[in-house]
Formats: sequence, C-alpha cells, structure tokens
Amino acid sequence: MNDHSLLLTLLYASLAFLLLLLCLATRWPLWIKAGMVLLVTASYFIAQAAFLGMLGWPAPNTPPEKFVLLAVVVEEPDKERKQQGALYIWVNALRDNKPAPEPRAYKLAYARDLHALLGEAMKKNRQGVSQIGSTEPPALGASNAWLRNAADPKVKIRISDAPSPQLPEK
Repeated sequence: MNDHSLLLTLLYASLAFLLLLLCLATRWPLWIKAGMVLLVTASYFIAQAAFLGMLGWPAPNTPPEKFVLLAVVVEEPDKERKQQGALYIWVNALRDNKPAPEPRAYKLAYARDLHALLGEAMKKNRQGVSQIGSTEPPALGASNAWLRNAADPKVKIRISDAPSPQLPEK
C-alpha cells in the first residue's frame, strides 16, 4: 500500500469514527444524523473510486500525447454476452523525449482498425523494434472537445517505429 492509499484509508476511518461519536453523543435531530450516515456512505464510494486509480486499474481516459507502447491486451466484443469489448494498452509516457519513470495502463473502446494497428505494433515490438504512439484529439470544430475521453472513437491513435538510437562518435 502506498502513502496515498494509507492516507485516504486513515482519513476515511477518522471521518467515520468522528461521525459515529457525533451521532451517539449529541441530541441532534434524526435528519442530521441520517445525513451524516449518508455522508460517510458517499465518502466510502469516493474513496473506493480513488483507490481503483491507485491500484493499477486501467485508466479510462485518453493516453498521453506521446508514449512508448509496452503491451496490448485485446478483449473482443461478444454479441452473445452483450460485451462491447476493449483494448487495454500499457504505455510509458514520453516527456521531453524521455520515458516517464512508471508505465500506466489505459482502457480504450474496441475498434477493429485500432485492434489491427495495435496487433501489428506488438508484432514489431516482439521483433525488437520499439513502437512510439501518439494521440490526436478530435477536430477543433467538435463541441466540448476537451471533455472527450478514450471511449470516444474520434480520438485517433497513431503508432510508428521508434527512431534508431544514434551512437556517439569516437
């Protein structure tokens, strides 16, 4: 457990304990006590959502603008089970052309052409050719473009071979 999750756990437990004490030790009206119980319950769900983001679950938002593709897992759509399918990618964000210290997983909506693109990229990756990806936001004319996430098929992902490393001259 990292520092953030420990802090959130202690914060939630202290909030719940404080509200329990207030419910038992005061003569407040029942509606205030019920409101406090609802507050603790709602904070549990908020804390749970925060924990999922810290525990390594795939982020449902758009991958970084530039990244190194590390791995792909495909969950194809299944009409019998009414599953839409998803593409899970594990990437290392590039900042100033240097990889971020920690990789991150992202969940993308399934699309056949993206599946083919990522499958081809992973073949090259297995052959030792690193793959660089980039995301392209939707057209500027789209309304609320800044609110879009990876589930939106209008966000385009491009994959290309990483440039060959240049060795220093002797």
